[in-house]
Amino acid sequence: MKEINIIKVGGGVVEDSSSLSALLGQFAAMDGRKILVHGGGRMATSVASSLGIESRMVGGRRVTDERMLEVVTMVYGGLVNKNIVAGLQARGVRAVGLTGADGDAIRSHRRPPRRVLTDDGEQTVDFGFVGDVDRVNVGLLSGLVEDGMVPVVAPLTHDGRGHILNTNADTIAASLACALSERYSVTLTFCFEKAGVLRDAGDDSSVIPEITASQAARLIADGVISGGMIPKIENAFDAIRRGVRQVVITNSNDLRGSHGTVLRR
Repeated sequence: MKEINIIKVGGGVVEDSSSLSALLGQFAAMDGRKILVHGGGRMATSVASSLGIESRMVGGRRVTDERMLEVVTMVYGGLVNKNIVAGLQARGVRAVGLTGADGDAIRSHRRPPRRVLTDDGEQTVDFGFVGDVDRVNVGLLSGLVEDGMVPVVAPLTHDGRGHILNTNADTIAASLACALSERYSVTLTFCFEKAGVLRDAGDDSSVIPEITASQAARLIADGVISGGMIPKIENAFDAIRRGVRQVVITNSNDLRGSHGTVLRR
Protein backbone atom coordinates (compact mmCIF):
# COMPACT_ATOMS: atom_id res chain seq x y z
CA MET A 1 0.00 0.00 0.00
CA LYS A 2 1.24 3.50 -0.82
CA GLU A 3 2.42 5.60 2.11
CA ILE A 4 1.44 9.13 3.07
CA ASN A 5 2.47 11.45 5.89
CA ILE A 6 -0.04 13.81 7.44
CA ILE A 7 1.65 16.46 9.56
CA LYS A 8 -0.35 18.72 11.86
CA VAL A 9 1.48 21.80 13.11
CA GLY A 10 0.13 24.14 15.74
CA GLY A 11 0.86 25.69 19.07
CA GLY A 12 3.44 28.45 19.01
CA VAL A 13 5.13 27.07 15.90
CA VAL A 14 3.01 28.85 13.29
CA GLU A 15 3.16 32.15 15.18
CA ASP A 16 6.97 32.21 15.48
CA SER A 17 8.63 33.03 12.17
CA SER A 18 11.92 31.26 12.89
CA SER A 19 10.22 28.09 14.17
CA LEU A 20 7.87 28.07 11.20
CA SER A 21 10.72 28.58 8.74
CA ALA A 22 12.64 25.67 10.22
CA LEU A 23 9.59 23.43 10.12
CA LEU A 24 8.77 24.31 6.51
CA GLY A 25 12.35 23.49 5.55
CA GLN A 26 12.06 20.05 7.14
CA PHE A 27 8.64 19.47 5.64
CA ALA A 28 9.83 20.46 2.17
CA ALA A 29 12.69 17.97 2.48
CA MET A 30 10.37 15.05 3.27
CA ASP A 31 10.01 12.65 0.35
CA GLY A 32 6.77 11.13 -0.81
CA ARG A 33 3.11 12.01 -0.42
CA LYS A 34 2.31 14.46 2.32
CA ILE A 35 -0.34 16.81 3.66
CA LEU A 36 0.14 19.67 6.11
CA VAL A 37 -2.66 20.67 8.49
CA HIS A 38 -2.15 23.83 10.53
CA GLY A 39 -3.65 25.58 13.51
CA GLY A 40 -3.13 29.17 14.56
CA GLY A 41 -5.22 29.56 17.68
CA ARG A 42 -2.86 31.91 19.48
CA MET A 43 -2.77 34.25 16.50
CA ALA A 44 -6.58 34.18 16.33
CA THR A 45 -6.71 35.04 20.03
CA SER A 46 -4.30 37.94 19.50
CA VAL A 47 -6.23 39.34 16.53
CA ALA A 48 -9.52 38.96 18.39
CA SER A 49 -8.11 40.81 21.37
CA SER A 50 -6.94 43.68 19.15
CA LEU A 51 -10.53 43.94 17.89
CA GLY A 52 -11.99 43.88 21.39
CA ILE A 53 -13.35 40.35 21.03
CA GLU A 54 -13.02 38.09 24.06
CA SER A 55 -11.74 34.54 23.51
CA ARG A 56 -13.24 31.69 25.50
CA MET A 57 -11.75 28.20 25.74
CA VAL A 58 -13.45 25.20 27.38
CA GLY A 59 -11.71 21.85 27.71
CA GLY A 60 -8.98 22.96 25.32
CA ARG A 61 -11.47 23.93 22.58
CA ARG A 62 -12.53 27.37 21.37
CA VAL A 63 -16.09 28.64 21.81
CA THR A 64 -16.93 30.38 18.52
CA ASP A 65 -19.63 33.05 18.30
CA GLU A 66 -20.35 35.03 15.12
CA ARG A 67 -17.61 37.62 15.66
CA MET A 68 -15.02 34.99 16.56
CA LEU A 69 -16.00 32.99 13.47
CA GLU A 70 -15.11 36.01 11.33
CA VAL A 71 -11.73 36.26 13.06
CA VAL A 72 -10.78 32.59 12.70
CA THR A 73 -11.91 32.54 9.07
CA MET A 74 -9.62 35.49 8.29
CA VAL A 75 -6.70 34.23 10.35
CA TYR A 76 -6.81 30.51 9.58
CA GLY A 77 -8.03 30.58 5.98
CA GLY A 78 -6.13 33.73 5.04
CA LEU A 79 -3.12 34.94 6.98
CA VAL A 80 -1.76 31.67 8.35
CA ASN A 81 -2.67 29.43 5.42
CA LYS A 82 -1.30 31.67 2.70
CA ASN A 83 1.91 32.43 4.58
CA ILE A 84 2.56 28.69 4.86
CA VAL A 85 1.70 28.07 1.21
CA ALA A 86 4.01 30.89 0.11
CA GLY A 87 6.80 29.57 2.34
CA LEU A 88 6.51 26.10 0.83
CA GLN A 89 6.42 27.45 -2.73
CA ALA A 90 9.70 29.27 -1.97
CA ARG A 91 11.16 25.89 -1.00
CA GLY A 92 10.13 24.21 -4.25
CA VAL A 93 6.94 22.54 -2.94
CA ARG A 94 3.83 22.60 -5.11
CA ALA A 95 1.56 23.58 -2.24
CA VAL A 96 -2.14 24.37 -2.49
CA GLY A 97 -4.06 26.00 0.37
CA LEU A 98 -7.46 24.59 1.28
CA THR A 99 -10.25 25.06 3.76
CA GLY A 100 -12.93 22.41 4.09
CA ALA A 101 -15.16 24.47 1.80
CA ASP A 102 -12.70 24.39 -1.10
CA GLY A 103 -13.65 21.59 -3.44
CA ASP A 104 -16.03 20.32 -0.74
CA ALA A 105 -12.90 18.95 0.91
CA ILE A 106 -14.35 18.51 4.42
CA ARG A 107 -18.07 18.55 5.19
CA SER A 108 -19.26 18.97 8.78
CA HIS A 109 -22.28 19.78 10.95
CA ARG A 110 -22.60 22.31 13.73
CA ARG A 111 -21.81 20.69 17.04
CA PRO A 112 -24.79 20.47 19.42
CA PRO A 113 -24.30 21.38 23.09
CA ARG A 114 -22.36 18.63 24.82
CA ARG A 115 -21.05 17.55 28.19
CA VAL A 116 -17.38 18.46 28.54
CA LEU A 117 -14.86 17.62 31.25
CA THR A 118 -13.26 20.83 32.52
CA ASP A 119 -11.07 21.79 35.47
CA ASP A 120 -14.32 22.52 37.35
CA GLY A 121 -15.88 19.15 36.52
CA GLU A 122 -18.35 18.25 33.79
CA GLN A 123 -20.56 20.95 32.28
CA THR A 124 -22.80 21.36 29.24
CA VAL A 125 -21.25 23.71 26.69
CA ASP A 126 -22.58 25.25 23.48
CA PHE A 127 -19.45 25.77 21.38
CA GLY A 128 -21.27 27.94 18.84
CA PHE A 129 -20.14 27.83 15.22
CA VAL A 130 -17.93 24.79 15.63
CA GLY A 131 -18.05 21.87 13.22
CA ASP A 132 -17.80 18.13 13.79
CA VAL A 133 -16.55 16.36 10.66
CA ASP A 134 -19.02 14.25 8.67
CA ARG A 135 -16.97 13.33 5.62
CA VAL A 136 -13.70 13.93 3.80
CA ASN A 137 -13.43 14.20 0.04
CA VAL A 138 -10.84 11.45 -0.41
CA GLY A 139 -11.00 11.66 -4.20
CA LEU A 140 -10.07 15.35 -4.18
CA LEU A 141 -7.17 14.97 -1.75
CA SER A 142 -5.77 11.79 -3.27
CA GLY A 143 -6.04 13.36 -6.72
CA LEU A 144 -3.99 16.33 -5.58
CA VAL A 145 -1.26 14.27 -3.91
CA GLU A 146 -1.02 11.81 -6.79
CA ASP A 147 -0.54 14.82 -9.07
CA GLY A 148 2.42 15.88 -6.93
CA MET A 149 0.58 18.63 -5.08
CA VAL A 150 0.83 19.17 -1.32
CA PRO A 151 -2.46 20.23 0.32
CA VAL A 152 -2.09 22.74 3.16
CA VAL A 153 -5.34 22.50 5.11
CA ALA A 154 -6.73 25.23 7.40
CA PRO A 155 -8.92 24.29 10.40
CA LEU A 156 -12.18 25.40 8.79
CA THR A 157 -14.96 23.19 7.42
CA HIS A 158 -18.41 23.81 5.93
CA ASP A 159 -21.89 22.39 6.35
CA GLY A 160 -22.95 22.32 2.68
CA ARG A 161 -25.52 25.07 3.28
CA GLY A 162 -23.17 28.02 2.96
CA HIS A 163 -21.84 28.14 6.51
CA ILE A 164 -18.18 28.03 7.50
CA LEU A 165 -17.50 26.24 10.80
CA ASN A 166 -14.45 26.45 13.04
CA THR A 167 -13.07 22.95 13.50
CA ASN A 168 -10.26 21.80 15.76
CA ALA A 169 -7.09 21.31 13.68
CA ASP A 170 -6.24 18.07 15.48
CA THR A 171 -9.70 16.77 14.60
CA ILE A 172 -9.20 17.70 10.96
CA ALA A 173 -5.80 16.00 10.81
CA ALA A 174 -7.20 12.84 12.41
CA SER A 175 -10.23 12.87 10.09
CA LEU A 176 -8.02 13.17 7.02
CA ALA A 177 -5.79 10.39 8.28
CA CYS A 178 -8.73 8.05 8.91
CA ALA A 179 -10.36 8.75 5.55
CA LEU A 180 -7.12 8.37 3.59
CA SER A 181 -6.26 5.13 5.40
CA GLU A 182 -8.70 3.48 2.97
CA ARG A 183 -6.14 4.08 0.21
CA TYR A 184 -2.83 4.65 1.98
CA SER A 185 -0.68 3.50 4.87
CA VAL A 186 -0.93 6.67 6.96
CA THR A 187 1.46 8.10 9.53
CA LEU A 188 -0.14 10.97 11.42
CA THR A 189 2.21 13.33 13.25
CA PHE A 190 1.03 16.01 15.66
CA CYS A 191 3.82 18.57 15.76
CA PHE A 192 4.01 21.46 18.20
CA GLU A 193 6.51 23.29 20.43
CA LYS A 194 6.95 20.54 23.04
CA ALA A 195 9.07 17.41 22.59
CA GLY A 196 6.10 15.07 23.02
CA VAL A 197 3.66 14.16 25.79
CA LEU A 198 5.43 15.23 28.98
CA ARG A 199 5.11 13.63 32.40
CA ASP A 200 6.10 17.00 33.85
CA ALA A 201 4.87 20.00 31.84
CA GLY A 202 7.80 22.06 33.07
CA ASP A 203 10.46 19.53 32.06
CA ASP A 204 11.01 19.04 28.32
CA SER A 205 13.15 16.00 29.03
CA SER A 206 10.23 14.11 30.64
CA VAL A 207 8.84 12.80 27.34
CA ILE A 208 6.72 9.67 27.68
CA PRO A 209 8.03 7.58 24.75
CA GLU A 210 4.97 5.35 24.33
CA ILE A 211 1.35 5.53 25.52
CA THR A 212 -1.49 3.04 25.15
CA ALA A 213 -5.16 3.97 25.31
CA SER A 214 -5.55 2.63 28.85
CA GLN A 215 -2.45 4.50 29.99
CA ALA A 216 -3.78 7.71 28.42
CA ALA A 217 -7.04 7.41 30.38
CA ARG A 218 -5.07 7.17 33.63
CA LEU A 219 -2.82 10.08 32.70
CA ILE A 220 -5.88 12.26 31.98
CA ALA A 221 -7.53 11.25 35.25
CA ASP A 222 -4.32 12.07 37.12
CA GLY A 223 -4.01 15.47 35.44
CA VAL A 224 -0.73 14.63 33.69
CA ILE A 225 -2.51 15.09 30.35
CA SER A 226 -4.68 18.21 30.52
CA GLY A 227 -5.97 21.23 28.59
CA GLY A 228 -5.41 21.22 24.84
CA MET A 229 -3.48 17.95 25.01
CA ILE A 230 -6.69 16.07 25.89
CA PRO A 231 -8.41 16.52 22.48
CA LYS A 232 -5.07 15.80 20.79
CA ILE A 233 -4.81 12.46 22.57
CA GLU A 234 -8.49 11.63 22.02
CA ASN A 235 -8.21 12.31 18.29
CA ALA A 236 -5.00 10.28 18.07
CA PHE A 237 -6.47 7.15 19.60
CA ASP A 238 -9.66 7.51 17.57
CA ALA A 239 -7.48 7.58 14.45
CA ILE A 240 -5.63 4.43 15.49
CA ARG A 241 -8.91 2.59 16.13
CA ARG A 242 -10.09 3.62 12.66
CA GLY A 243 -7.12 2.25 10.76
CA VAL A 244 -4.30 4.82 10.88
CA ARG A 245 -0.99 2.94 11.01
CA GLN A 246 0.85 5.16 13.46
CA VAL A 247 0.36 8.39 15.42
CA VAL A 248 3.27 10.41 16.79
CA ILE A 249 3.28 13.51 18.98
CA THR A 250 6.55 15.44 18.74
CA ASN A 251 8.04 18.89 18.26
CA SER A 252 8.74 21.04 15.22
CA ASN A 253 12.36 19.89 15.01
CA ASP A 254 11.48 16.20 14.75
CA LEU A 255 9.01 15.64 11.92
CA ARG A 256 10.13 12.02 11.68
CA GLY A 257 9.06 11.51 15.29
CA SER A 258 12.25 9.78 16.38
CA HIS A 259 12.26 11.46 19.81
CA GLY A 260 8.55 12.04 20.45
CA THR A 261 5.67 10.05 21.88
CA VAL A 262 4.30 7.10 19.89
CA LEU A 263 0.68 6.17 20.55
CA ARG A 264 -0.32 2.52 20.36
CA ARG A 265 -3.49 0.52 20.93
